[in-house]
Amino acid sequence: MDLTTITPLILTYNEEANIDRTLGRLTWAERVVVVDSYSTDGTVDLATSYDNVDLVQREFDDHTSQWNYGLDQVETEWVLSLDADYQVPLEFVDEVKGLTPSSAVAGYRATFQYCVFGQSLRANLYPPRIVLFRTGRARYEQDGHTQRLSVDGTVESLGTTLRHDDRKSLDRWFDNQRQYAHLEAQKLRSADNLELPDRLRKTDVWGPLLVLLYCLFWKGLILDGWPGWYYTLQRTYAELVIALTHLDVHLRGSLDEGDDSTEGTP
Repeated sequence: MDLTTITPLILTYNEEANIDRTLGRLTWAERVVVVDSYSTDGTVDLATSYDNVDLVQREFDDHTSQWNYGLDQVETEWVLSLDADYQVPLEFVDEVKGLTPSSAVAGYRATFQYCVFGQSLRANLYPPRIVLFRTGRARYEQDGHTQRLSVDGTVESLGTTLRHDDRKSLDRWFDNQRQYAHLEAQKLRSADNLELPDRLRKTDVWGPLLVLLYCLFWKGLILDGWPGWYYTLQRTYAELVIALTHLDVHLRGSLDEGDDSTEGTP
């Protein structure tokens, strides 16, 4: 695959802690599109210091709309969709250069090596994601707190992993989890056909407990020392916030029903 047919696409908002490491691995691209949500830190200055970066700004409403707006800025046949805390290793670029996709192939999914402050973990709960795809044959759709890419065609898997290494502040992470929890709770309430993880979440009990045990022992993160504990506690906290948010809505709904039932009672 000719690298000139690929445009990396990145969304940013106050990604000063990550963006320089990410863009530093994309100097092979003729053009990188960064869609910034009016960052207030040094993100814009860092991004525009790269000659191949084309930065545009758009007020954030939701991730799906922001990603699709970014796709509309891409002019090449292929797009490499990246979060601001992803790093693309040279081995990944070499693998992409060797691809010869047929017309039926619309995209490629990649797996991720999760890092905590630069230290790689032996495992993670981060799912594979379609990162490289034909620009004109894919759009993003909302799925809970995140977004799902819908592609027109077959999807193949890449052998080289990307690195996920988010170094934003813990306060920022807490704020994000509260926002994500409301979207996930809404998904749990409205969706009919849930997969097993979401069915466990809907119990408001088993999700956090099983994530803790699953990360530490089944995935073996207890062997990664404090970074393994850090990741496990993050995932457990995220599940607790989802459970509490979902339960809060349920209990408040029950309270409202009780109030309605006594309306007009002397």
